[in-house]
Amino acid sequence: MVSSTRNRFGAMGRVALLGSLAIALAACQSGGAGLSGSSSVLDPRAGSSVNIASLTSVVEANPNDPTAYNIRGTAYGQAGDNRRALEDFDRAIQLNPRYYQAYANRALVYRRMGELNAALKDYNSALAIDPSYDVALIGRGNLFRQNGNYSRALQDFNTAIRVDSSDARAFHNRGLIYQAQGQHQRAIEDFATAIGLGPNNPEPYNGRGVSYLALNDIDSALDDFNQALALNRSYAEAWANRGLALEAKGDLNKARAAYNRALTLQPGYAPAKEGIRRVDSGKPPIIGG
Repeated sequence: MVSSTRNRFGAMGRVALLGSLAIALAACQSGGAGLSGSSSVLDPRAGSSVNIASLTSVVEANPNDPTAYNIRGTAYGQAGDNRRALEDFDRAIQLNPRYYQAYANRALVYRRMGELNAALKDYNSALAIDPSYDVALIGRGNLFRQNGNYSRALQDFNTAIRVDSSDARAFHNRGLIYQAQGQHQRAIEDFATAIGLGPNNPEPYNGRGVSYLALNDIDSALDDFNQALALNRSYAEAWANRGLALEAKGDLNKARAAYNRALTLQPGYAPAKEGIRRVDSGKPPIIGG
């Protein structure tokens, strides 16, 4: 079956199609987690009831201290309690209208809630106060990236890199822009820099793997997807991308297993469902499918 698939579709042609589909998968990264999300990963420990109770004691002892509200708001945000997080950031800003960190923190909560206009307004407010605040630059850049405004996103990521060349998030997200534009070698360079700055983050390995796949360097792509999964076994996108690489190599049984793992982690995940459909039917990937 593997050899007949290769004969019908051609190895290089099938790899090119897989690369295009992998890029579409990468474009689905929401920016809601990890390096793409500018510290937006929920942390149950930071948002634990014990920690929040302790921070509430600090707020009650210092009711006019904006920092106390900002810190507790961050904990509420990590706990996923968006309403209380917004209330605390509102209070922090009311007490100190130039508290740019609180604006950026509130923007992140708005992003999670899907209120992107409110998030953009808050990022703009933070940067009006401190134009070099990298958290707001990366957060706003991701908003622009998700909306397809790549030129504005690049401006923010480039500024963040000038401000702090050791920020892995800026390089990772700029790499996603280059990738979306088909500049895969530049994307690979940025992902590599992000890996060097944060070798325990799985996202840049997955991103670099997607660009390797687009350049038909299947073995390097597979190595990167495997490394991403070694760091995070629950990374559904990396499992689906691993399936694409294995499909490109003609290892359909392992590809099917990778797609099934992605579906176990994220039921209904369309790219994995489509991958299984292709593997089972022997059809090539459908661009945009």
